[in-house]
Amino acid sequence: MIGVTAKLNVKPEMAAEFETIFLDLSDAVNANEPGCLMYQLCKDEDGNYVVLEMYESEEALAAHGQSEHFKAAGAGFKGKMAGPPEIKRMQAVTR
Repeated sequence: MIGVTAKLNVKPEMAAEFETIFLDLSDAVNANEPGCLMYQLCKDEDGNYVVLEMYESEEALAAHGQSEHFKAAGAGFKGKMAGPPEIKRMQAVTR
């Protein structure tokens, strides 16, 4: 399994619009990507966003990045971000 965290740098004044676009993306991911085991947007008390993601394989992660819904959301995020995402990929530790 592949774990991913993505810290998203959102302009504070764009938070509501960003959340709407992201939640639509999350719905599409959960409906259309059986290899994605978790895709959850989280927000801390300071308004910082992190996406927690878990994929069953490298192929599932690659399919996510190539999906039409992911590409469409990326276009929707333009103008709402304060900088590039900070992405970390990890291998799941399992038995």
